[in-house]
Amino acid sequence: MRRIGIIGSGQAGLLTAHALLQAGYEVTLYSDRTAEQWLHQSRPTGTAARFRDALAFERELGLNYWEAEAPAFHGIHLTFCQEIRNPLLALKGRASARGQAIDLRLQSHRWLNEFEKRGGRLFVEKVTVARLDEIAAENDLTVVATGRGPLAQLFGRDPLRSVYEQPQRHLAMVIVTGAPMKVSDVPFTPVKFNFAAPIGEAFWVPYFHKTLGATWNLVFEARPGGPMDRFGEAKSGHEAVTIAKEVIRDLFPWDWEWARHMELADENGWLVGRFPPTVRLPVGTLPSGRIVTPVGDASMALDPIGGQGANNGSRMARHLVQAIIERGDRPFTAEWMTTTFEQFYSQYGQVTYTFNNMLLEPITPAGKELLIAQVGSDGRVANTSGQQAIANAFCDNFIDPRTLTPAFQDTKKARAFIQQRTGRHWLWSAVNGRFTIAKDQIRHKLGLRQLEIIPNLAPWPQPNPFHSGD
Repeated sequence: MRRIGIIGSGQAGLLTAHALLQAGYEVTLYSDRTAEQWLHQSRPTGTAARFRDALAFERELGLNYWEAEAPAFHGIHLTFCQEIRNPLLALKGRASARGQAIDLRLQSHRWLNEFEKRGGRLFVEKVTVARLDEIAAENDLTVVATGRGPLAQLFGRDPLRSVYEQPQRHLAMVIVTGAPMKVSDVPFTPVKFNFAAPIGEAFWVPYFHKTLGATWNLVFEARPGGPMDRFGEAKSGHEAVTIAKEVIRDLFPWDWEWARHMELADENGWLVGRFPPTVRLPVGTLPSGRIVTPVGDASMALDPIGGQGANNGSRMARHLVQAIIERGDRPFTAEWMTTTFEQFYSQYGQVTYTFNNMLLEPITPAGKELLIAQVGSDGRVANTSGQQAIANAFCDNFIDPRTLTPAFQDTKKARAFIQQRTGRHWLWSAVNGRFTIAKDQIRHKLGLRQLEIIPNLAPWPQPNPFHSGD
């Protein structure tokens, strides 16, 4: 029986460990905390929203313990702003499959305990590079599944694939109670996106908290130095929630009534930070010359803006396990590690990284056409219009970024997609969408649109978010 060592007890590490255990391998997992410490003393490492493929993998492994009781989201409600506090257009798209976000502290607690019950070996220790070298000597293959610190740095940044050298957003996350689990004027439970090109993005995700159940996970993606960039001085979760409410009141006033009674879910239910989205090399060399390979965030660190981190890590874990099985008794060489990652990257990794990064950049001309063409979507099941079909496809691109990412990059592909989904020439959608937007903006300028605006706010420069950056 081949021996596999896995470092890290987050989502990707535990999925890999359980899948290999199910396949008959001798698996040893090294965690920097116990299951009880995960549950009671840790902060969640992210929102970890999961879509169809990731949830299916958990189901296959018998790890879907909260599927029936956790709140599910069924699509996206996106508000896109050209100017601060002035929505330009909205998208209400239904996804073809539901998603869920489970508190990672609850998840790691349960999955760690189950790992031992199912026959896995667990060691609780903080693994150093020197200790990792010893672990690698004891196993046929060692997988690193921790995306921060010295172990992650064993895997060099891929300069050809890593678009950014610096963080693109200053990030904050808070888990809150007190906000309704429904969003007004949306006929399903959505992930609620607010895209405000001059200042950043914010989104609210239905969330299953470790003790409180149905809650919300709020993520703020502030452009450095902008009016949303307020979380850096937060010293506690309560301070972070206070700032979050101020940001919503000041910058996204249409969500203020929904958010005004929010409270922190628990003392550890918050995060602030920043990091550059990075693709790393798939082989790490230890002082002895032994080699290890990464999975999840240790391999690809994605900005949370597209909700792709947990889903990408799940796909990568599944792919890695299958490659291990197919390797049989042959050694796990550097060439095998590289080939395994390249196969994953060509199938899913590249398009996921591209789509996620597109959300950090000014909207492309093709993306502009797609968003304008869906104007009029309302999210109703009975809505069979072309506009709704485009909005739904936008949602499904989060489930599988291969769905629409090519059309976001190429205007010809976008227009062909619009024609195919609407059954009309793309110009009809362009003219109709622009007319609706213009009419709504005139109503806004005349003060006829009902929008709760908080007065006496400082102005902010208003670049055109539809500018392609050329």
